[in-house]
Amino acid sequence: MKELTYSLGIASGMLVALAPAVVAQTVISNIRINPTSLGVEVFLESDQAIAPEVNQRLEGDRLILEVENAQLTDGAILPDFAPQAGLEAIEITQISENTVEIILVGETAAPFVDVLSQPSGLLVQVTPDDFVDNLELIVTATRTEAEEAAVPRSVTVISQAEIARQADLNRDLSSILAKLVPGLSPSTETTSIFGQSLRGRNISVLVDGIPQSTNRNAQRDLRTIDPGVIERIEIVRGPSAIYGDGATGGIINIITKQGAATGAESRSTIGFEFSTTNPEDSFGYSLQHSVSGTEDKFDYVADFAISKTGGFFDADGDRIPPDPLGQGGLADLRSINLFGKLGYNIDENQRLQFSFNYFSDDKDSDFALNPFPSGDKAEARPGLVLPDQPGTENTLVSLAYSNDDLFGSQLNSQLYYRDYSTRFYPFDDDFGTFGGKLYQSEVESEKIGARVDLNTPLAAGDRLSLLWGVDYFYEESAQPADLFDEPTFEASNGLVFERIGTEFLSPPTEQKNLGLFAQLNWNVTDQLVLNGGIRQEFIDVSVDDFTTLAGNDVTGGELNYDATLFNVGAVYALNDNVNIFGNFAQGFSIADVARSLRTSPDGSSVENLRPEAQRVDNYELGIRGNWGNVQASIAGFYSYSDLGTTFDSAFTTIRDPQRIYGVEADLRTQLSEQLALGGTFTYTDGERDANNDGDFESGLPSFQIPPVKLTGFVEYEPIEGWENRLQLLYSAGRDPKGDGFGLGEVESYLTADFISSYDTGAGKIQLGVENLFNAEYFPVIAQVYGGRNQFAGRGRTISLSYSLDW
Repeated sequence: MKELTYSLGIASGMLVALAPAVVAQTVISNIRINPTSLGVEVFLESDQAIAPEVNQRLEGDRLILEVENAQLTDGAILPDFAPQAGLEAIEITQISENTVEIILVGETAAPFVDVLSQPSGLLVQVTPDDFVDNLELIVTATRTEAEEAAVPRSVTVISQAEIARQADLNRDLSSILAKLVPGLSPSTETTSIFGQSLRGRNISVLVDGIPQSTNRNAQRDLRTIDPGVIERIEIVRGPSAIYGDGATGGIINIITKQGAATGAESRSTIGFEFSTTNPEDSFGYSLQHSVSGTEDKFDYVADFAISKTGGFFDADGDRIPPDPLGQGGLADLRSINLFGKLGYNIDENQRLQFSFNYFSDDKDSDFALNPFPSGDKAEARPGLVLPDQPGTENTLVSLAYSNDDLFGSQLNSQLYYRDYSTRFYPFDDDFGTFGGKLYQSEVESEKIGARVDLNTPLAAGDRLSLLWGVDYFYEESAQPADLFDEPTFEASNGLVFERIGTEFLSPPTEQKNLGLFAQLNWNVTDQLVLNGGIRQEFIDVSVDDFTTLAGNDVTGGELNYDATLFNVGAVYALNDNVNIFGNFAQGFSIADVARSLRTSPDGSSVENLRPEAQRVDNYELGIRGNWGNVQASIAGFYSYSDLGTTFDSAFTTIRDPQRIYGVEADLRTQLSEQLALGGTFTYTDGERDANNDGDFESGLPSFQIPPVKLTGFVEYEPIEGWENRLQLLYSAGRDPKGDGFGLGEVESYLTADFISSYDTGAGKIQLGVENLFNAEYFPVIAQVYGGRNQFAGRGRTISLSYSLDW
């Protein structure tokens, strides 16, 4: 970013230098200094355009511009300049008969400039170094780099520093994001994101743009990568027409680390954790080592991480079942992550990049859920014997090529391969839905895909551009199931599982997705940005003949889906600090085809049982401001779909019209160099038209629509290098009223965390205390399930770690 900004400034100076020589001196009659959201503008006024030679040089934290063939008049007096963040001083003097010197002094480093000739003078746009370092360029919302202020969407960016700080408490991404992102439901506190929606709808998770979903949705999309290899996370709230299938609630794009800019850097971290209510049986640890750097045209990063969690215990010291919902628990879990990235800069415009990530979760526990708890919460019992315990394995390989000047367009392309599997806890089919069998299923998926984006300028100065391209992937998936001996299981009181065979719970499927898109971006004026686009989606799903677990024979077939999606948005800057934005966007997702087919009746066919796709129309209006030490935003949204998805009390899928609406807000203020505070607010609600008569009366379940969520934090740095953060999360009560699954009352809860780190100069020590006040509470999804599955949240847990850069 720094090199680019300096290049822009130097290039501007070169353009000015190449202009025709000015025979007579240009007279500068006035000097103006105007603060902007990016820094300041220095304007040298004249009665003509100033096109002299501008020479630049750096001296420490000073950038010096020498403007030749120019002369200051007596009236050209430099206004008083009050130092601002990142910029200490501005000096303008006549150093010779023909040369005016401009000195710009940065706070910690020289600032960056862009020099522009104007009809009535010379404009010097100055951006402090500190601002450039913190400038956020969003890529997810538009599929190309754009400043947040120019994006007509609600976007949250979680920086590497914020991720690392939250990982000092909990390394689970679901928990990290829930405490930072408005619109996102509280964490399920399991490995599954079933029950964690974004604006009341499904989340599309990407890693460097690669979809983490599977067509047999396993709901493990946030358990595919370790937080230690993440550079930042971009969250686009609301459906996105430019990404296609699955992004009905929004997008979470996990962007991995790049190699260090110069030389070689290494970091080693060791940590451990324990519960204060049972230190001995809750001990866990983590180890991580990374190395990165740049050598000539190559840059690289390699990282290895391993972590192990112990038993989880609630505020009363009672063991929480390791897998309370059969969806995957976080206790007694060993995680391994291997990450590597190698980049090669072919020339100043072209880059080739290879990346690899392997992630695995493996559970190793002797405890199982007690089917007959003694109280009102889930209980664990010892004695589990299970050959293959729940776990996840995810391998990602990608090759990316970019060219910043391909016949005037900017090209970004990527090939990728993903091999994924996740194994569930065994399920005893007491109701006979799956033939009354005792089974344990595993979702397996292989996916290969490609993405090509071209950003083509249509007018000078990047005022008008067209982003267009294609997405494609091919996926093979299946859900085999191990069958277990019922007598052995019953004789052990549900603790011993003896494998006797294998069948399929959900049939093997093949899926092809092709998306064609075009997105127009128009900077109408310096204050107004418009964009809009279209995407054409084609999806083909193929299923062979199969037999369900219940013994029903089903004829296979082809299912074809297509959709045309639109989006349009606008951003208007009211001033340098505040902008308003609005958008209309459509989202699209097909049903979980394989899941819907596993209970097919005997003699049926795939084509006759075709599950319909869902289209979501979303409207959003918001306002956001950035005043340097204060950032704030508020947005309201409304979404509608003809075919929403809920479940009845028997967990049978129901499809009917749904509308969801809400308000989100966030605030951060830096009160001083030592003190900052802020928080988020999320209100979401919705109804369904159960009778399909246009009358929305029935509420939506709490696994889909979360209760009101409030988060807050206070950060304090009493001395340099000692950072402290106290944060709160409040989940309100909710009672949607109804008889379906998830329509019961949910009670409120409040948790607090404390994070502290100290840079000793010879490494950093980190302390995290999760659930600081040892509150007894039940996560929202636990209350939704209720009964024997209503597991308590984790009690006070302490994490300590030490990291060293060398």
